[in-house]
Amino acid sequence: MVTAKKAKQPAKQSNVATEELLGYYREMLLIRRFEEKAGQLYGMGKIGGFCHLYIGQEAVVVGLEAAAKEGDQRVTSYRDHGHMLACGMDPKGVMAELTGREGGYSKGKGGSMHMFSKEKNFYGGHGIVGAQVPIGAGLAFANKYRGNDNVAFAYFGDGAANQGQIYETFNMASLWKLPCIFVIENNQYAMGTSMKRGSSTPALYTRGEAFGIPGEAVDGMDVLAVRAAAEKAVAYCRAGKGPYILEMNTYRYRGHSMSDPAKYRTREEVQKMRDERDPIDHIRDMLLGGKHASEDDLKAIDKEIKSIVSASADFAVESPEPAEAELWTDIYA
Repeated sequence: MVTAKKAKQPAKQSNVATEELLGYYREMLLIRRFEEKAGQLYGMGKIGGFCHLYIGQEAVVVGLEAAAKEGDQRVTSYRDHGHMLACGMDPKGVMAELTGREGGYSKGKGGSMHMFSKEKNFYGGHGIVGAQVPIGAGLAFANKYRGNDNVAFAYFGDGAANQGQIYETFNMASLWKLPCIFVIENNQYAMGTSMKRGSSTPALYTRGEAFGIPGEAVDGMDVLAVRAAAEKAVAYCRAGKGPYILEMNTYRYRGHSMSDPAKYRTREEVQKMRDERDPIDHIRDMLLGGKHASEDDLKAIDKEIKSIVSASADFAVESPEPAEAELWTDIYA
């Protein structure tokens, strides 16, 4: 049965400064356009292996990074390109890594899922489901040991939330009051399994209750809601109170990876989210409705972003492949 399409709700106005709103719009748009280009390059055979796109989830990482400060660390799973861009990594270096080139952040040896940036305190992309979460607690332990007030952000998905090592980490982080924010990016599908079919608890943030870890569910499609929740969680951690859980209810528009036809959900479901809940459209409507920017202003930003992404693709394709000698670097003897 076809139902009438729900009208998009007008964006709520806020007292956020114009430059701030424009900054969020620009950062989310950069991630969106970058991921679209990555998808094109994958289709052309320029990117090998696995490739997991972040399209639809941009508000999560942009809102969280808005609450971070210099020295804070982040570690995430294999859906990681958005996190790299949001923490300030160069799109050229990220795209070159995706194509396995020498100019990439890990010299072309990490690919889509396993690149790092010590300079930006980005500790990976990790291909093993949930394996990054104990690493996030380790980063938080280092902060506590050093006596600084830095916070570690450990991102994982709704599917990874069912992994045993997550709860071992929760226990230790709570016991030692580690300054770690556990970010559950709940995009509703663990590969092809609906969250409703794979989780006995409808609210994943409550999984921390047994360990005394506070948490909350957040509208992960609203960058301002994400930022507000992130600021609360960051303040809690910096005050030495221990870890915090943020469940970001978000949605990915593409399949789990580029090889996923996503037959487990309808096109109508995806289109409804695009039409009514898109995080970039939400900020766009707020900018235009509040007269923070004109259509021409936003077109100029889009043009600039497309130029940056196009330049990153050109750099990636033109960058040489790693020399054979690279096989023997960065390894244990």
